[in-house]
Amino acid sequence: MKLAKRIHHNIQFFQQQFNNSTDLVVRQFTINIPGIREIAGALIFFDGLISNQLITDSILDPILHEASQFQQPIDADILTFLKESVLTNAEHSETNDADKVTLAVMMGEVALLIDGYNTALTIAVQGWAHRSIQSSQSEGVIRGPRDSFVEAINPNLMLIRRRLRDPSLVFERIQIGNRGQNDVVIAYIKDIANEDLVLEVRKRLKKVDLDVILDSGYIEQLIEDDWWSPFNTIQDTERPDEVVAGLTEGRVAILVDNSPFALLAPTTFNTQMMSPEDYYVRWPAANFVRLIRFIASFVSFVTPSLYIALISFHPEMIPTQLALSVAASREGLPFPSFIEALIMELSLELLREAGIRLPGPIGQTIGIVGGLIVGEAAVNAGIVSPIMVIVVAMTAIAGFIVPTYTLSFGLRMSRFFLMIATSFFGLYGLTLGLLIILGHLATLTSFGVSYLSPWAPLNLKDLRDSVIRFPWHSLKQRPRYTLADDPTRQSQDTPKRGQNKQKRGKQ
Repeated sequence: MKLAKRIHHNIQFFQQQFNNSTDLVVRQFTINIPGIREIAGALIFFDGLISNQLITDSILDPILHEASQFQQPIDADILTFLKESVLTNAEHSETNDADKVTLAVMMGEVALLIDGYNTALTIAVQGWAHRSIQSSQSEGVIRGPRDSFVEAINPNLMLIRRRLRDPSLVFERIQIGNRGQNDVVIAYIKDIANEDLVLEVRKRLKKVDLDVILDSGYIEQLIEDDWWSPFNTIQDTERPDEVVAGLTEGRVAILVDNSPFALLAPTTFNTQMMSPEDYYVRWPAANFVRLIRFIASFVSFVTPSLYIALISFHPEMIPTQLALSVAASREGLPFPSFIEALIMELSLELLREAGIRLPGPIGQTIGIVGGLIVGEAAVNAGIVSPIMVIVVAMTAIAGFIVPTYTLSFGLRMSRFFLMIATSFFGLYGLTLGLLIILGHLATLTSFGVSYLSPWAPLNLKDLRDSVIRFPWHSLKQRPRYTLADDPTRQSQDTPKRGQNKQKRGKQ
């Protein structure tokens, strides 16, 4: 629908379009330019989405005061004159499409209407309140940047641009949502990211058909390769340094307005096991922590199932003294080992979720004190054995070391599958369950990339940044799985081991 030339028709249209909502503001005024008759004008905007100070300083004051003092003859029409000679705001556009004006107003812009013109100026003066930039709540580090994304998308883009001062960095903004019309930004480095990957991301986003996008989690679930898997095939992060690192590897980032979490695609199991801090410390320390992380995640994954297998099916594999101690601690227990483990694991998950949902200080109390009280009470009541409490405690502590929260969900759910398989077949069931999960991971893809890359298919060069990390001098190539257009990360002239020392010696 096109705008009308009479301003009162346009005002009436927008009031009906927005159902006379109480937060819709129509600010009418009169432009008095010497030598020209008085012309009616109006500003249309939503209260709370705009900056009142910006409206006053960059729109109303110039129009009502500076335009009235203009002494030169006006060669162009009034709207062009205001746009080119009066308004001080840099971000504005002209359109005669009523739907575009409606969308702009809902996005926090101001629509300037002039009587006698069937076009409007939409001026960007957004000024809604948003959370200030704070440290990451879900991906903490000791060494590294402390800032994280917020709910407003423009500050998030600033955090990326400030770190990556590359003219090839591209932000593509689109609107998704039949009713919400939320801003979604595709970020990539043009001469690094594979063009087919960018096209695929753009294609999947354009297929999203939903009323409103409230968080990037909506987008993640609608564009992922395997929605039925417990493992996420798109990485989410609230750290801008993590996004920048992914962009320089040839990956594509997706940012959603009103969400502090960005998405990175493609992703692999190996990528999600990495912490940003692994690259901020020297490689020996990083390798030490990585080995602990992989071992601890495996311990958390299999320990309850291994306990069930050894207690119920293979007690002969336990050392004699330990077997006698375990048998004594389990004497009089009413439940088999599987039910015992299931009760404690479900209690652990209940305490974990309760600690997250409750306010901060109370949540920490529930997580620590609640675990101690429940474990001690269960042992004293003869419901579980003391060694089961130790097993669950090891599982909980080791599980917290997984750096990606969404990946830990998949591991936690798969742990119950292993426990069920082990309760039927013992160690054979545990082995079979591990093979099934491994086979499932091998079938997963993330935008066409194998989820187990670089292990399957095997890529020896990418193994330099997997379970262990080689020194930066050895990481000259970007990861192969991204199929980056520019595969070189460092020049071949990067100093190798001992070269800097030799140069200092010559000096």
